[in-house]
Amino acid sequence: MITEFAAAKVNLALHVTGKREDGYHLLDSAVMFASDAGDELQVSFAGETSLTVSGPFAQGLETDAGNLVLRAWSALQTRYPDDVRPCHINLHKALPVASGIGGGSADAAAALRAIVRLNGLEIDASTLHAVALQLGADVPVCLTSSACRMRGIGEIIDDWTHAPSLHAVLVNPRVGVSTAGIFRHLGLAPGSSANAAMPDRFGEATNSAAALAWLAGCRNDLEPAACHLEPVISDVLRALGQLPGCRLSRMSGSGATCFGLFDDAANAGDAAMTLSERHPEWWLKPTILH
Repeated sequence: MITEFAAAKVNLALHVTGKREDGYHLLDSAVMFASDAGDELQVSFAGETSLTVSGPFAQGLETDAGNLVLRAWSALQTRYPDDVRPCHINLHKALPVASGIGGGSADAAAALRAIVRLNGLEIDASTLHAVALQLGADVPVCLTSSACRMRGIGEIIDDWTHAPSLHAVLVNPRVGVSTAGIFRHLGLAPGSSANAAMPDRFGEATNSAAALAWLAGCRNDLEPAACHLEPVISDVLRALGQLPGCRLSRMSGSGATCFGLFDDAANAGDAAMTLSERHPEWWLKPTILH
């Protein structure tokens, strides 16, 4: 049996720079991954391929062929029919669903990694990247699960060399947000340009102080639309920003998960405890982003 971790993906900044003629939005995003916040997959050979889902956020998740995890197996089996055997996959769902931290995409990427390992496949990185992109724009960046800059529709990935570790608290008010609905709310016409890309000092942010200063000049262009559609996101951002020691609060991806950045683990832990006492109905997780 193979066990694979699907780390939460956090968009520290997300600039929407345009919309292609085919309807895909063009992005420029700084991405990091949580060290200990994520889902977990267990994959083993079986007579036929199947998926079960467990964990605190399992309810309501489909386990049929439309699930991204099974689609990941299908994509590899189609490409390598003689080498990819049927398997059973259990997905332990610890992350909120439709929450802007790459849950489904991270699960699909973890499934690709696990199935490759289980079957002893030798696949070069560019081929696996192409398979991942077939599954969704966020799946390639989740394959390596390391700090990077993601551009285009998600297919252009540049390593964030010497990226610092950042102490964060992730918070989700337990509401699901439709990514498609958020992008529709932007109202961009196909073929149009939109906002400016991230500042070019991306590669200079090699310590936490520099990273925080650089991120302060960035934004998440989906945040206003998400706050309009789900006003509780504004409440989360406000609550995070008012915590002692919070250096930056922002929404990740298309929401509703938000994050606060802190100078150290102690401040992040204290903030998480305070916020948990004030809002026990919210999901939250102190973590380290890398």
